[in-house]
Amino acid sequence: MNTRAKNEAATPASTPSRHAVVLGGSLAGLLAARILAEQFDHVTLIERDAYKETTETRKGQPQANHVHGLLARGCQILEDLFPGLQDELIAAGAPRVDMANEIAWFTRAGWGIRFPSDLKVLAFTRPLLDLHVRRRNASNPRIEILDNTDVVRLIADSKVNHVAGVLICPRASESDRRVAKELRADLVVDATGRASRAPRWLSDLGYESPQEIVIDANLGYASRIYRISENFDGDWHFAYVQSAPPERKRGAILFKVEDNRWLVTLIGGGGNHPPSDEAGFLDFARSLPVSIIHDAISKAEPLTPIKTHRSTQNRLRQYERLNQLPENFVLLGDAVCAFNPVYGQGMTTAALGALALRKCLLEQNGSFKGLSRRFQKRLAKVNETPWMLATSEDYRYGETVGGSPGFMTRFMHRYMDQVIELSTRSVVVRDVLLRAFNMLIPPSALFRPRVLFRVLAQMPKPRWRYSERPMRKQIRAQVLSHAEARE
Repeated sequence: MNTRAKNEAATPASTPSRHAVVLGGSLAGLLAARILAEQFDHVTLIERDAYKETTETRKGQPQANHVHGLLARGCQILEDLFPGLQDELIAAGAPRVDMANEIAWFTRAGWGIRFPSDLKVLAFTRPLLDLHVRRRNASNPRIEILDNTDVVRLIADSKVNHVAGVLICPRASESDRRVAKELRADLVVDATGRASRAPRWLSDLGYESPQEIVIDANLGYASRIYRISENFDGDWHFAYVQSAPPERKRGAILFKVEDNRWLVTLIGGGGNHPPSDEAGFLDFARSLPVSIIHDAISKAEPLTPIKTHRSTQNRLRQYERLNQLPENFVLLGDAVCAFNPVYGQGMTTAALGALALRKCLLEQNGSFKGLSRRFQKRLAKVNETPWMLATSEDYRYGETVGGSPGFMTRFMHRYMDQVIELSTRSVVVRDVLLRAFNMLIPPSALFRPRVLFRVLAQMPKPRWRYSERPMRKQIRAQVLSHAEARE
């Protein structure tokens, strides 16, 4: 695909045309291109895979075979950027689901209480979402899409702390890979995901590489799509059997997606990975503490082979801490912060990162001076909470490597265990928990009085280590003051 339409009338002849390049055509890159088209005359989106006008999973996106969740906040952002997108997805068969009422969610404390709500989310396969967002970008006269194209490296600029663009080459054949050309740009955005080569590119230009933090709970997935049986009579559209490490390391998610199908992903942490063979897949589902998912798929028709995925580490590259970066080179999405996908935060966090980029560009008012450092620091704030939530939960696995839970993390485990237990019988607590999970309200809402006092009323008195006793009054005071301030 090579879609390009110039908008000559958009910029007066006296104003130099501005060009931005986005590296990576997954969701983070697609959203970045949409944002940049507001302020740049021409945006080129470069993707190494060959795009297809189908919902087939592409080679460079193996995780797209598995369940993906776009949280309610992410749905809001995408609808704002692409008005009518939700209706398009619904017309393509994506179900719209009441998250509080139509998801059977088995937590570490039992079934979450269900009730009608306005927490509506869409369910779809990841390729369906990407296809519709990509079509929207392709229809934008300022956006050009170059697929089947490799990025070789950044191009140095004679201007201090700037890059001049990127060196690219087609991927159609091995001979073509030796033919490279320069693509000049005023701004370069790296959204190439976990495999980002930016640390090496920056090192080649004489910059420091960022410090990298990896927290790995050794999770693995196995997924398959099924045709929903005609005689299925369940009162739910989704089913989620949540793992409860360190004791219970297995879980599973079942989503109803387009074309009357179920996408089922089995999850195993701490190295307890689900198998890829037919009998092993069903045995793994049967081993879960409740039979809801096994019972459903054992009567359904398999439509695809079983696909596995093991790259689930939390990976954070701390670009915001570097003393120097090219001022017209920024990074976002998984290229900066990639989460264990089981928590469903990735797409929504990428959307929040795109909004942060928009805000920074507006504040810069056309200047690139200090842009990179300003944006990476702002993005670090966006990533801070989802990173904390993902890694804190992964620390529950005894096999997790790359770090260990501190006192506050252990306290939060105890507190959240009580919140989740309450969410099995309290509509108030369940509602707050789901809204925080969907990034509609901050996690601090779980410490506001209507939740906090319920938790404290049932929370067993902790057994403080002798060395931790001086901290207990301080922790209690901080929690109460934080909750009162937020309320």
